[in-house]
Amino acid sequence: MTLVLPAPPLVATVTAAPRRFLPVLPVIALVATLALPVSEGGGGGGTVADAVSGLVVVCCALRLVRGRRRPLSRTAAVVLGLPVVGVALATAGAASAGAGAAGLVRYLQIFVLVPAAVMLLVRDRRDARLIAWSLVGLALWQGTIGVHQYVTGTGASYRGEEIRAVGTFGPTDIMGMAAVVAFGLVCALGLALGSGPARLRTAAAVCALALLLPLALSFSRGAWIATAVTCGAQLVLAGLRRAVTVFAVVAAASVVLVGGLGVGTAMLQERISSITQVADAPDQSVTDRYTMWTAAVDMWRDQPLTGVGLKGFPDHRDGHASLALSSGSDTDGAGAGFHRQPLLSPHNMYLLVLSEQGLLGLLALAGSWLALLACGLRRLLRARRSPGGQDRGLDHGLDCALVACGLLVWQLVDFVYADIGGPSTVLTALVLGLAAWWALAAEGAKGTEGAGER
Repeated sequence: MTLVLPAPPLVATVTAAPRRFLPVLPVIALVATLALPVSEGGGGGGTVADAVSGLVVVCCALRLVRGRRRPLSRTAAVVLGLPVVGVALATAGAASAGAGAAGLVRYLQIFVLVPAAVMLLVRDRRDARLIAWSLVGLALWQGTIGVHQYVTGTGASYRGEEIRAVGTFGPTDIMGMAAVVAFGLVCALGLALGSGPARLRTAAAVCALALLLPLALSFSRGAWIATAVTCGAQLVLAGLRRAVTVFAVVAAASVVLVGGLGVGTAMLQERISSITQVADAPDQSVTDRYTMWTAAVDMWRDQPLTGVGLKGFPDHRDGHASLALSSGSDTDGAGAGFHRQPLLSPHNMYLLVLSEQGLLGLLALAGSWLALLACGLRRLLRARRSPGGQDRGLDHGLDCALVACGLLVWQLVDFVYADIGGPSTVLTALVLGLAAWWALAAEGAKGTEGAGER
């Protein structure tokens, strides 16, 4: 007779932890790849993050086959599959088969396949929190590099000085670090406002305050606006009384941070004031943006239902843009040489889809996003109204709800000032997947009622 002794509790916990989080590790690996330096000129093609996003899809498929699980519910399949309609029609109308195929793969990657894979790999609230903390860690890493670039004058060029914080993304993807830091800030605020141990909520609040500085030094107006709107929404959804208190603390912290920037204060004030300068002496970047927005609307008027086809905006831009549009934007600094970057998109996701996919494509894509937001907010409010929903000692997933819905709100607002492109784009797919998990997954529904996790 063989006597089997149980493993010591500590050993059992240590060995079980990796297995516990094994399904979601590909998603964490996707986040980790964005901490790596981006090779110069790498923004125009596939990146390491794109390759890892493919690995996420493969891992999800293998897990489904092994577990013989039904991939998606009917509702989830409809909501996540809506973008395929507009993309398929726009692919058929593309100027060339190669351009159409490239656009089709990119849209399916970012808006369908990777979000669905993330949704299926995230099993419960512990997985969601692990992803949220990984985004906070990535933001702190990129933000630290960005602050160092500003202090040492080794960042991207801004008004003739190499002070713009871009992290490891380089001057060709100046929105990359801003997006990463903003995602981390939104996650940290959601974790701080939700239920959980006091020490973790305090750590999350400290991280959120620390990330305000690198976000400011990114000089990204679109990221500032999206972050302000999202954080305000998170605070209101978490509770009005706490919202007033946190607004006061953040306002005081912002004054201290901006006041301590020295020469950067004037630049930040000038950058902030330029947001409202649409008709009154706007800078060239604002002029270029609104000129391309007008060109995109003109393209849509020519082909209102199906647009000019995927990847068609650059080919039709000059035929619809006014002479106010410059030939490109100058990039320099952050370890890269001077480069004239052509303006190949309207820097507005909604207008890009409208011009290339027409009204049908925009309704399909935006309809999918709005469905995710509506379902997510409904479950968030249900989590707040559940018995003990405001009790710190109970886990009703309010922090996960604030993180998932907050990230989605940030992305939808930022899409007014940006579109897909660059290594950081894969985070858009991760955001949509996390939002889909909270809004549509069966486990998310059980979690909002306070049920146990698998």
